[in-house]
Amino acid sequence: MSYELGQGTGPLRGVKVVEIAGIGPGPHACMTLADLGADVIRIERPGGQLLAGGPHNLLNRGRPSVALDLKSPAAVDAVLDLVEQADVLVEGMRPGVAERLGFGPDEARARNPRLVYGRMTGWGQEGPLAHTAGHDMNYIAITGTLHGLGQDTSRPHFPANLVGDFGGGSTYLVIGILAALLEARTSGEGQVVDAAIVDGTAHLNAMTSAFLAAGTFTEERASNLLDGGAPYYDLYETSDGRHMSVGPLEPQFYDVFVERLGIAGRAPDRYDPAQADVLRTLITEAFLARPMAEWTEVFEGTDACVAPVVKLSEAPDHPHMRAREVFVERDGLVQPQPAPRFSRTRSSLTTPPSATAGSETRAALAAWGIADVDALLESGAAVQA
Repeated sequence: MSYELGQGTGPLRGVKVVEIAGIGPGPHACMTLADLGADVIRIERPGGQLLAGGPHNLLNRGRPSVALDLKSPAAVDAVLDLVEQADVLVEGMRPGVAERLGFGPDEARARNPRLVYGRMTGWGQEGPLAHTAGHDMNYIAITGTLHGLGQDTSRPHFPANLVGDFGGGSTYLVIGILAALLEARTSGEGQVVDAAIVDGTAHLNAMTSAFLAAGTFTEERASNLLDGGAPYYDLYETSDGRHMSVGPLEPQFYDVFVERLGIAGRAPDRYDPAQADVLRTLITEAFLARPMAEWTEVFEGTDACVAPVVKLSEAPDHPHMRAREVFVERDGLVQPQPAPRFSRTRSSLTTPPSATAGSETRAALAAWGIADVDALLESGAAVQA
């Protein structure tokens, strides 16, 4: 099996990243960097890890899998050899683990002072919870974000792991890495990026913090403008059990909405709190009269701010998603294209997710110029799957 550097076409072409494999936000961040053109080499434990996903795990696309036993000094030396020529290292271990293994920030930056060292954790590198286990919902729970999610007044509802792992986690890790890379071009020095999901989620929720400070936000779910408290910003069931998303906040859009829905002559003043239940009932009954497909046709191409709630399996075939080619089929997998888009250095998909951990150990280490790969394999410090 062969492997070559420089396959990416995006704006990060030429940037080299060493990824110490984890789960969730770390892989998503490194997928994003690879999508944007960076050469990423993924270091995994022999045999893989939890939620590895094999050839269907899109979070592992765009980069080779190298299996190293990081308890072996020879494997750690190989990581540091990779670091010496890299621009970025990403790891998602608990605070102190990378240091104990021998490739913490001090050791890594001693080999490469320009290195940007990205650390992805839930709680952050310090604080009372820093060394404890946790997952997405735990992290967003203490930021004040989870409490307000959902339209159920009796309990909050968590949106899978989108807000924490990927919204407050990988997104902010990528932002931090890119900012540190830009700064390093001027200063000639790298630095550590401490990307904590608690930090990113709180920052992501800044607008709600602003509403709370202004006194225009109540901490009761489904009682605010954007959480279902307003009848004209909510989800409504259709006759076939599907749903439409409704959000005509601006007056001119609302006028189109009530006209197309057929309640223009009956709808009360939407700004009168005493009439909110009446308006909600009118909207509810109207949507229940027809199936989702018909309502989609009614509102298609208008400024009513109404869209069908489609399933993920249906999304690639939505006319707008299809026209923009948001999803493509590649290597037998339907998957989202790289985002965002660039006018000149357009990103492209390169290699599919590795079938097993260590599938490209020999080829990738050789492509990165690691000396005596055979000795690493013979010693067991590296494993070729």
